[in-house]
Amino acid sequence: MSEKKVKENVDIPDTEETEENTLSAEEYEELLAKKDEELNAKSEQYQRLLAEYDNFKKRTAREKEAIYSDSVKDTVAELLPVIDNLLRAVDAFADKDCEECKGVSMVLKQTEEIFAKIGVSEIKAVGEQFNPELHNAVMHVDDDKIDDNTVVEEFQKGYIYKDKVIRYSMVKVAN
Repeated sequence: MSEKKVKENVDIPDTEETEENTLSAEEYEELLAKKDEELNAKSEQYQRLLAEYDNFKKRTAREKEAIYSDSVKDTVAELLPVIDNLLRAVDAFADKDCEECKGVSMVLKQTEEIFAKIGVSEIKAVGEQFNPELHNAVMHVDDDKIDDNTVVEEFQKGYIYKDKVIRYSMVKVAN
């Protein structure tokens, strides 16, 4: 046991270890270049991963907005027949000042205000130039007093949400 203590307390460098750990300048430069290459590769990999993650966040945000937009469009499309019936009900009243007509008109107005809040608007038709991206021509009329391709009558209102048409306006067009 005493021999072990003596050996542990003595600081004699191991010649084999020091010879192996000594690098020449050339070897040191090669090792440094290799480590620089590894660092550059990892840095490039990190940059690509960061860019890929950023693209993922942008793509999911666009997809989320598209899902919301499609949901609004589908919901409004289901409500349009109700709006049409309210419009017909108001038109059917002979006395526009009666309480029933006022009540239906108030419900119609409230529904139109809600549509406006969520970004749904009517497509302007009468007096506008016919636009096949917004209007559905179901009749044509020959009238020299009116410019060609002008909408003269609207049979059913069309609606648009942002840049998407929910329902095309059914119109009569002058030729």
